[in-house]
Amino acid sequence: MSKVIKVLHTEWSDGWGGQEIRIINEMIAVREQGLEVFLACRSHSIIRKKALENNIQVFILPFRGNADFKTLFALKGLIKKHSIDIVNTHSGKDTWVGGLAAKFSGAKFIRTRHLSNRIRSSRTNFINELADYIFTTGESVRTDMIEYNRINPEKIQSVPTGINANIFDPNKYDKETCRKQFNLQLDEFVIGMVAVLRQFKRHDLFLQSAKRIVDQYPGKKIKFIIAGDGPRREVIKGQIKKLGLQNFVVMLGYVEMVPELLSTLDIFILTSDSKEGVPQSVIQALMMGKAVVATDAGSTKDLLDNNFILVNSKVDDISDALISLISDIKFRNTISESARKSVLNSFSIDIMVNKIMKVYNKLL
Repeated sequence: MSKVIKVLHTEWSDGWGGQEIRIINEMIAVREQGLEVFLACRSHSIIRKKALENNIQVFILPFRGNADFKTLFALKGLIKKHSIDIVNTHSGKDTWVGGLAAKFSGAKFIRTRHLSNRIRSSRTNFINELADYIFTTGESVRTDMIEYNRINPEKIQSVPTGINANIFDPNKYDKETCRKQFNLQLDEFVIGMVAVLRQFKRHDLFLQSAKRIVDQYPGKKIKFIIAGDGPRREVIKGQIKKLGLQNFVVMLGYVEMVPELLSTLDIFILTSDSKEGVPQSVIQALMMGKAVVATDAGSTKDLLDNNFILVNSKVDDISDALISLISDIKFRNTISESARKSVLNSFSIDIMVNKIMKVYNKLL
């Protein structure tokens, strides 16, 4: 009988966005392949709650910083106690302590790099070079890490986030029913964004574009949806008020029913200006057959296949793309029809898990 592979994931983040969702979905998916999975995180993090809801064993650690020796030695003890084979780290602070704990304990060290902002190696920033393997969520992130972090190309692979095509299936959701769930009228034109409320998501660009659309189409029944939560909630509320968009923008907060929300939309938009890997929200929207406008940030372009509009992070470019979709229903329907097909065979959960399992088996 073959040994059960045991994988410990580490995550210091308190928030709940694409990165944290991927971690939980990945853990559930590899567990279904017969692996045993564990999560080390902070006590007040949302990912802790989600892990427990999915019967994942959780270890609570402080993750106070790169030089948090208390957490490092606690992790080292957990790795030994539970005979962990692989430690998979995800964010900057947990990568230092998690990576070093793995190395000190004889476990394999995998780093998943979710964001696309460049990190240059130096005499004091070398942790990525110690990894036995690195996953990135997009090809541009992989290319940058090879160039700027001296990573052996044989030890790094782009593994975009896999989406469950059975859940994100537009045929399973009725638009009218879903709109009622979110208090939206059937005759409203709805443009929406699903993203954590952080600076790099650039909700300000979304709102400035919304202002231009409202001015362009006076009297048109139109709604702009912001789904997600985060530290910039009050800032965004202030921007809505300053632009006079209180009657047009709806802030939903964190939304659990993402497929249902996407079903309500006529256009999905993402306005990030940096840090994106291959954005999970764009894959989800394409999987749901939505017309999409997304800014050229990180590895978003990896998804481009005549299936959505890719624009620069400028209000004029974003607004022009939205106007072209609003005014030309034939064009909107054309890219909507190609959307799901374009991602169905490349960004599924099964493809993601197969790539990850091949690396696990190779390392062990």
